[in-house]
Amino acid sequence: MTVRGKGSGRVNIAGVVCYRPGHRPHLLYKLLIYHGRKDEPKSFTWSDYRDLIVTVHQQLGTPLIWCWDNLNVHLAAELARFAEANADWLRIYRLPAYAPELNPAEGIWSLMRRSMANFVVTDLTALVRIVKRKLKKIQYRPHLIDGCLAQTGLIIEETTVTT
Repeated sequence: MTVRGKGSGRVNIAGVVCYRPGHRPHLLYKLLIYHGRKDEPKSFTWSDYRDLIVTVHQQLGTPLIWCWDNLNVHLAAELARFAEANADWLRIYRLPAYAPELNPAEGIWSLMRRSMANFVVTDLTALVRIVKRKLKKIQYRPHLIDGCLAQTGLIIEETTVTT
């Protein structure tokens, strides 16, 4: 999301929707605020995504099955090595190319964009405030997050592992 007018900048959002049978769904996210300054990162790096994965793992306290879309940074060799080094709690799967309809996070972004359609912001601070407020509203409405999974047609099934 970009702010036009006085100053410049944008807000990037990396988000993850988490589903586990018998538990409420979660929406976790990280913002990267770009102020338009020289040498300031404009977008998330592979290490930002790694840190998000670690944070989700720590917050949920469970092994993760992580599904990526085909964003270039998601394909970084460093992330693949990180996944290999943490294979005891992390499995990464790639969604097919050009298949946003299979990604529940796309439903979250759609909900957020629709909820922000009538807002006018005058600066980057106001944009950040509105983005955080709208994401928090979605976080506290698990039926919306569940609806984003239902919209994909995917089903989460509990499996048991025998040793």
